[in-house]
Amino acid sequence: MAGLSSFVWILVGGLLMALVAMVGAITLLLPPRRLQQLLVPLVSLAAGSLLGGALFHMLPEGMAAMEPHRGGFCIAAGFTAFLALEQFLHWHHSHREAARPRAPVAVLILLGDALHNFIGGLGIASTFLMNPAAGVAAWFAAVAHEVPQELGDFAILVHSGWKPRTALRWNVISALTFPLGAVLAWFISRSVSVAELVLFASGNFLYIAASDLVPEIKAGSSLRSAVLSFCWFSAGLLLMLVLAR
Repeated sequence: MAGLSSFVWILVGGLLMALVAMVGAITLLLPPRRLQQLLVPLVSLAAGSLLGGALFHMLPEGMAAMEPHRGGFCIAAGFTAFLALEQFLHWHHSHREAARPRAPVAVLILLGDALHNFIGGLGIASTFLMNPAAGVAAWFAAVAHEVPQELGDFAILVHSGWKPRTALRWNVISALTFPLGAVLAWFISRSVSVAELVLFASGNFLYIAASDLVPEIKAGSSLRSAVLSFCWFSAGLLLMLVLAR
């Protein structure tokens, strides 16, 4: 599915994803305590959605198009690439309050997000080209992840000394690499198979869910918080399963 209509859907989806970066401005309207209470269910929902998006949509589509060993390599490559991104750029999807970061760290956050969004655009658009329903499900899973991430990133940029308007502008600019990656996937698909990109992106999803988000939701300080986080995580997982069927 690499016609003009798919290009339009991919471009629109990519631009809408970039606009999600503007959600960070909500941090200026909410008191810190209320914001933290809001982030807990959002992060849990994102973890379940990303995991479900990878397991129920992206992995089945990608693995059906190639032999298992090659597919496993692509998944491992995607997982390892995000580990390298965090290790070498010192970037982490932190959704909790942190000590005041230095300005260079804020710049690294934007660079890391730009690369992360570019890879996400490639993978999700590729999934859409293989199976539109799976691509839409992966897009919603990515949105569930982007909302708490953008809230956290915007707060960090402002906390590091950036003016809110400047932080919001650069957050949106870094998010524009998502539609760029999505459009590139459309062009690539006209001459090569995109199954490798789908599995690579599924490895990204698995890494973010398992390494970044699950530890966050396990850090609850009470039984009520733990139960609430587990319920939201299960809801995200169940939603992706329902969409798969």
